[in-house]
Amino acid sequence: MKLIRILSDWLAKIESAFLISLLTAMILIAFLQVILRNFFQSSILWGDTLLRHLVLWVGFIGASLATREDRHIKIDVLSRFLPRRLKIIVQIITHLFASVVCYFLFQASLTFIGFEKEGGSVLFANIPTWIFQSILVIGFGLIGFRFLLRAFEEASQLGSADGKEAAQL
Repeated sequence: MKLIRILSDWLAKIESAFLISLLTAMILIAFLQVILRNFFQSSILWGDTLLRHLVLWVGFIGASLATREDRHIKIDVLSRFLPRRLKIIVQIITHLFASVVCYFLFQASLTFIGFEKEGGSVLFANIPTWIFQSILVIGFGLIGFRFLLRAFEEASQLGSADGKEAAQL
């Protein structure tokens, strides 16, 4: 479990650095587009297309980091009223379910990327579209991994919750 945690921490550092790089690139390209359009009646032809795809990358990487920190969007109305042990069990089931959903989305995005490769479409500058859309596969894989890791962490808390409850009796 400790090795997985180290891997997760290392992956989070890479994701954070990549996220900062993408956001910086997006700001610079958008700023350059505004300057070129307003002062030179010109623009980078592929700039808007690139920005749209970078938004997708930022969204998926940000979602992976949010899942790691358990700060993703969730509905937990009932869990507020559950006892600690039952709450942990519900969280384990929820995280496992989310991981399974991510696995199926991962599989579907692999199929989608395969079709894009087959189609041979080009986004700009002879760069294939599937390269930019590969974040779907990467993103769902990362998020699914994070949910699975959260389920294991919750399961380890379940063991410690049993010990605490027994000590209180």
